[in-house]
Amino acid sequence: MVPIALNISHAIDEVVAADPSRRALVIGDDEYSYADVEVAVSNTAAVLAARGVGPGDRVAVVDVGGLASTAAILGAARIGAAAALMNIQLKPSELHELARTAECSPIAIAGEPYRAALEQAVDGVVLGPADLVGDDLQHTDTVENDDLDALVLFTSGTTGLPKAIPITQGTLSQRLLTMMTAPFDPASPPIIGMMCVPIFHVGGSLGLLGALQGGRTTVIQPRFDAGEWLRLVAKHRITSAFLVPTMLQRILDHPDFATTDLSSLRGVYYGAAAAPVELVQRAMAALPHVAFANIFGQTETLGAYTTLTPDDHFAPERIGSVGRALPGVEIRIVDPATEQEVAVGDVGELWVLSEQNVRPGWLHTGDLARMDADGYIYPSGRLSDTINRGGEKFGPIEIETVLREHPAVADVAAAGVPDPEMGERVGVAVVAASPMTVGEVQTYCKDRLAIYKVPEHVVFVDDLPYSETGKVVRRQLVELIQSELADK
Repeated sequence: MVPIALNISHAIDEVVAADPSRRALVIGDDEYSYADVEVAVSNTAAVLAARGVGPGDRVAVVDVGGLASTAAILGAARIGAAAALMNIQLKPSELHELARTAECSPIAIAGEPYRAALEQAVDGVVLGPADLVGDDLQHTDTVENDDLDALVLFTSGTTGLPKAIPITQGTLSQRLLTMMTAPFDPASPPIIGMMCVPIFHVGGSLGLLGALQGGRTTVIQPRFDAGEWLRLVAKHRITSAFLVPTMLQRILDHPDFATTDLSSLRGVYYGAAAAPVELVQRAMAALPHVAFANIFGQTETLGAYTTLTPDDHFAPERIGSVGRALPGVEIRIVDPATEQEVAVGDVGELWVLSEQNVRPGWLHTGDLARMDADGYIYPSGRLSDTINRGGEKFGPIEIETVLREHPAVADVAAAGVPDPEMGERVGVAVVAASPMTVGEVQTYCKDRLAIYKVPEHVVFVDDLPYSETGKVVRRQLVELIQSELADK
């Protein structure tokens, strides 16, 4: 395989040269070859360059996975710019904050359903898919500089506010070369995989780029639905997919599961949120021909840095683990107070050192975990207050900031309330200045926040659990919310 060098838009070069008619993307009834992808990438690069976008610029992109978003990522990279991938569920005010945080250029790209929201969020021109084509576009040279940013993703920080994670050409190219993707073989039929996680998540964007590099065919489900997922696997003879545990549970629970032909499926990778042991065991029993692997990582490490292999899954005591470090990855479990390694089996903060880290040096992940004598990692929660609802991660401060603007709210605190299906659901405790209802709280949030951030558990209390330093004690807050719900 020819190594990727200096610019990630080279990821498809080998396939385009050797087998241009090979299917690259399948979205609904539309199919696109690798030649189609290359034309879209070239056109997008030319349109952006003609609009003044160049090396070092960042382009806000709001769209589901598909040809346009793929072309936006690779087309921006080709001219030395970086696509900043944003969540399609965000409201204009939230998109505006991300664009400001990432210092995006005045030129942005959106799928048609999301164009109006992005136009309200940015002071500039928002291009739709139809604007990224043309017969008179000028060829643009590829900018070869591995120090330039190639992609910008977003994650929640310890304060709960989203932060931009820029990824350089060199770092991303190196990550693609080390991903566990079979090398491209023009003589073999393409492996067919499913992408049903959002492209703006590291698992979606990196998974798609890795599949394109390997000459695979990716069937994209823009929005997950368990029944449709089953239908697509059977129709396209899909062999592998990455799932958030909530997705896996809904697939197993779907009434069509028992009658759907899933014989083509060979591997299921799961991660992004904690997977209950009972769920994994149930999935293994229901799909005995499928190899399951738990992958554990985060945006700052460009995806997985540990994995629980399929063979590990046959040791019952290992299923609650996220596995061991991948080759080239070093892991420490550290006492956050002293920054000294803890004893084997003790809980501490997980630190990671690897070449795939977005920034050099040890990454303090914010994850609490313990490591056994064989190097297997067992997560124990988060140091930060980040809420993880089915793989969607965000800070409680976002919900609190919105609700504090309501005239009837005197004080409010939010937290992730443990939930067997979603991992966590959003809970809020409200100190009301005047009478209000649960429905009023939820409606107010629905108009101002992405739907997954809207509180599902709302309780009204007289006081919130503050520490002496004036910070909400989240553990006590969760207990308070659970207690109030139990009393209803």
